[in-house]
Amino acid sequence: MKKNYIYTVITALALSTGCQKELDQTPISTATTETFFASNSDFIQATNAVYAGLKTYPDRMLNLSEIRSDNLYAVADGPRDWEPINNFARSISSNPYIQEAWNTNLNSIYRANTLLDKLNTNGSVITDAALRTRLTAEARFLRAFYYFDLVRWFGKVPIADKVLSIAEASTVPRSPVAAVYDFIINDLKYAADNLPDIYSAAADKGRATKWAAKGFLAEVYMTRSGPTYSIEGPGLATNDWQTALGLLNEVIGSGRYSFSTSYANIFSYTNENNSEVVFDVQYSTGSNPVVGSTFAWLLVPDTYFLSISKPIQGGLQIKPVSNNLVNSYAANDTRKAFNINSTPFTNAGVTETRPFFKKYLDITRIPVNRVDWPINYIALRYTDVLMLKAECILHGAAGTQADVDGVMNQVRGRAGITVPVAGTTLAQLMEERRREFAAEGLRWHDLVRSGLVNTVIPAWITQDDISKSIAAFNNNYIIYPVPQAELNAVPGLYTQNVGY
Repeated sequence: MKKNYIYTVITALALSTGCQKELDQTPISTATTETFFASNSDFIQATNAVYAGLKTYPDRMLNLSEIRSDNLYAVADGPRDWEPINNFARSISSNPYIQEAWNTNLNSIYRANTLLDKLNTNGSVITDAALRTRLTAEARFLRAFYYFDLVRWFGKVPIADKVLSIAEASTVPRSPVAAVYDFIINDLKYAADNLPDIYSAAADKGRATKWAAKGFLAEVYMTRSGPTYSIEGPGLATNDWQTALGLLNEVIGSGRYSFSTSYANIFSYTNENNSEVVFDVQYSTGSNPVVGSTFAWLLVPDTYFLSISKPIQGGLQIKPVSNNLVNSYAANDTRKAFNINSTPFTNAGVTETRPFFKKYLDITRIPVNRVDWPINYIALRYTDVLMLKAECILHGAAGTQADVDGVMNQVRGRAGITVPVAGTTLAQLMEERRREFAAEGLRWHDLVRSGLVNTVIPAWITQDDISKSIAAFNNNYIIYPVPQAELNAVPGLYTQNVGY
């Protein structure tokens, strides 16, 4: 499968290494970073290293969003790292999924800051001024992307707008959520103004475009506009719906994207970079070092692979799709069979009847190396843009009920549901998004942004938690705790999020 290689792991750069404390912004070898940036290709390679931080983004969206939400009833048969995420446990500040979200994002921000610093101090070696501007815009897009991921998971986070020494980093507190948003918005505006609308070279497939920047900027405004829930989380009730709508309309009006007539083809291994893809995380299989994906099997139990005589992938137990989600699909909804395996299977004499997500699974393309799956992850697709537009209208942005219903009927029609809907409400739109984007990692963020999380989740727990394993929901659980390792690194610098 032909892929681009912008996420190839770069081992020769000091900027690609981790830090003892994730906010530490000093390269391990100053001499190395000083001598490395000497040509156009060096800066491009360094930019690729910033993209490399996206590698685990899909896994994080599944572990922290799908499992947290009402899409999965992930009560494990034994102790597993995902179970306390599913169960709203209070003592999860040392959970590896939460630590990974903090570490990877801040390490990636560190790489972006290193690149931006070198573009500022040594960028004159880049002979093409347009390329220098583009690389700056890519770095700022990615820095904003990583900060947006952080603010949605943790609320307040430390802002690093430049390379910091260890001593400097040890004095930087978590900034208010409003300040983090200002920083994100400033970066994305720059990216939208300076990124190309398309890349002509095949090797540049997957790089951020101005339309990706505008699409995520719209989502930033929408997330900021969500309710506060009286916590220091991602919602600030800023009422930016009209601003977000304008950006979404620009993406729609660009003519670069179109609504696929086939749901399954959007996720086909042989149809990547299709007309629905606004921005995705690119992977390449068969490379050394490995730069393939792992998310394709993350929600698939190993017993299923064994039942079809395939090697196990990660020693994973089943994470059943909730009965609530399974039952929400209409009988003729083609998305149900594509997204969810509901067919019982038998392994070692034991029959499993619980459903699981199989959305990204192509059993004819199982790689030799279980961490080298050859499928990209779509982080923003055109259908999402259309449905986000409908959401803005329902919140009072310019548009009509007919516009909202039109989007709903377009999406449902592709799924084989021909009976039109009218008078679509926000709750109905969110349920349609749930079915459309199942296993894409959007559900938790949708619930939080829409203001429905503190009614939907308690009702779902009452209905589906047959083992009585899930704690009573409260608004503090909308965000995750600051990792305990970060609290211990500089005692007193950070305070723990309320409720943990």
